[in-house]
Amino acid sequence: MQQNQLYKFSIAPMMDWTDTHCRVLHRLLTRRALLYTEMVTADAVLHGDRRKLLGFDASEHPVALQLGGSEPRALAEAARIAEDFGYDEINLNVGCPSDRVQSGRFGACLMREPALVADCMAAMRGAVSLPVTVKCRIGVDDQDPEESLRTLIGKCAAAGVTQFAVHARKAWLDGLSPKENRDVPPLDYDLVYRVKRENPGLQITLNGGIQTLDQAEAHLAHVDGVMLGRAAYQNPAMLLEIDPRFHGGAPRDLEDALEAWCLYVERKLKGGVRLGNMTRHMLGMFNGRPGARGFRRHLSENAPRRDAGIAVLRDALRFLDPEHQAA
Repeated sequence: MQQNQLYKFSIAPMMDWTDTHCRVLHRLLTRRALLYTEMVTADAVLHGDRRKLLGFDASEHPVALQLGGSEPRALAEAARIAEDFGYDEINLNVGCPSDRVQSGRFGACLMREPALVADCMAAMRGAVSLPVTVKCRIGVDDQDPEESLRTLIGKCAAAGVTQFAVHARKAWLDGLSPKENRDVPPLDYDLVYRVKRENPGLQITLNGGIQTLDQAEAHLAHVDGVMLGRAAYQNPAMLLEIDPRFHGGAPRDLEDALEAWCLYVERKLKGGVRLGNMTRHMLGMFNGRPGARGFRRHLSENAPRRDAGIAVLRDALRFLDPEHQAA
């Protein structure tokens, strides 16, 4: 039996960004936000290197795996495998607009097949004891969002799904690039608010265009949770405010978090991970602070070197030391 937990704040799944190193960094900044993996297709889980695709650091909890696919049996088996890896939630991608997901019949194009999505969700729910959730758009192309969003949520709710993350934009599969689909279609937060009012027993998380924690807090007057994507990635220091602001917990200490991050990076370097593959996720950490430009420049120029070690990261952090700036 799935035990659903409400997370007021989550960080969106983002291809090429929210890998395990990114999630470890984010977890050091907030204990309470729900973290998501990049999307992994069910077929990749069934036939690929599962340790590489699904492995994560124990510190990342709570962490959700986002799956892509449209074949119920394959998704159910992938969900079982993910449960064995220890994930806290399985999420189905019904929102990604890339050419790859369209050709594979998953992602946002599934907005046109709500009955199939419901079948996929029912199969996964029957296979695991974890919460199984949906991340969707409000519609695609010429669909009427007033109808398409309600139909998808209604059919999935009938299959037992109680948690939905809604990117409050249409996806235009014909005419816009994936990048344009993140910005060009207009946002319709009010539609998501109305759907939540109509379904008080469902947990609705709002995604799309949220840039600040003030905006996030305003949305929480209407929905159960908020999900930030690029804003959180490009300015990870904002995550330090999540625990005290949204959960009443103590804030993380930045110096302690950075020291823990350095220790993590050092451990992974010994295991053969390249420094730049980890430090790329923290380039925006100190935006607007004295020394931030020197920090970014030092990492950008030196971390990609094959022989770059922990000294490169520690030297970069020294650019933020007032004594270094005064020298």
